[in-house]
Amino acid sequence: MGRAYQNRKESMAKTSIMKSKIYGRYGREIYMVAKQGGVDPDGNLALRSIIDRAKRDQVPTHVIDKAIDKAKGGGGEDYSLARYEGFGPGSSMLIVDCLTDNPNRTFGDVRQCFTKTNSKLGNQGTVSHMFDHSIILVFAGDEEAVMEALLNADVDVSDIEEDDGKVSVFAPHTEYAKAKSALAESLGDIEYDVDEIQFIPQTYTSLSGEEDIAAFEKLMDMLNEVDDVQNVYHNVDQ
Repeated sequence: MGRAYQNRKESMAKTSIMKSKIYGRYGREIYMVAKQGGVDPDGNLALRSIIDRAKRDQVPTHVIDKAIDKAKGGGGEDYSLARYEGFGPGSSMLIVDCLTDNPNRTFGDVRQCFTKTNSKLGNQGTVSHMFDHSIILVFAGDEEAVMEALLNADVDVSDIEEDDGKVSVFAPHTEYAKAKSALAESLGDIEYDVDEIQFIPQTYTSLSGEEDIAAFEKLMDMLNEVDDVQNVYHNVDQ
């Protein structure tokens, strides 16, 4: 069948592995949020958000249902949040969020990624003060109506932008439930293009040298290969 078949076979295998990792990460996050806040998406806004995001990323229904069923049982793994901060190539800054059932293993895996790319892990608070822990909501709507709904509900809004019919809302992560409830009550059902809580850098940096760029890409690839890593936030302007 020749080399072309082999290339296609390897590409398909890589795609399958990547999908498996995505499904696993969503499964852990759905399980943890459902276990903490309840398995009913109507009463657990964080769970509903994650399920909607999983569906947008084409996660199969059976993966979502299995995670919720595990949470209903009350047993299973006991995941906890582990957050690591540090400096990458070219003085870049990174925050690595993990869900783990073995903190020692996870710390070792993340530390190895930093060590092998000449990067440096720091203590808690090393770089997070240079990021805003913010909710990001993006949906079709009118900026004035959205602003009115949020202000009437006394939501602490950081910023609202409108571009080409899409409204983007930024607010502290602690305002998530209040903001979602206010928008639903005032504007009805909303189909969100983005419904997430992220660390947004206050300033960005550009990597200029080829060595730094290659090392940063290697660091990101290695972190994405760690099963316990859920999200990686950085301030590199790519």
